[in-house]
Amino acid sequence: MYQQMIFVNLAVNDVDSSRKFFTELGYTINPQFSTDDCACVVISETIIAMLLSKPRYRDFTEKEIADSTTTSETLLCLSAESREKVDELVDKAVAIGGTAGQTQDHGMMYGRAFDDLDGHTWEIMWMDPSAVQG
Repeated sequence: MYQQMIFVNLAVNDVDSSRKFFTELGYTINPQFSTDDCACVVISETIIAMLLSKPRYRDFTEKEIADSTTTSETLLCLSAESREKVDELVDKAVAIGGTAGQTQDHGMMYGRAFDDLDGHTWEIMWMDPSAVQG
């Protein structure tokens, strides 16, 4: 069965530093789609983050590239399997150079955020499965 994928393209200042940051968070780099000016970060089977040098990013847009350290261009939210996994990933991100963001605790839903080395905001969220009626 076909599974739709998402490729999130983000402009970064230093591809090697960003590659190291996401590798240290526990993600893998797909070398087949990575170059000196692009790191293909595999977040899951259906979620890929393409970390592009600003010159490479400009190949895909005529718009001005947002300064993600001062402007919020997007909020990226990833699910986690538990509250503990939320804390683990965000704490690790902060320990390797990320910046801690907001924490939201609504009981059945818990999330924390961090900004990566380039200021892109990543929210990590857990939702109690019993709260989701299907």
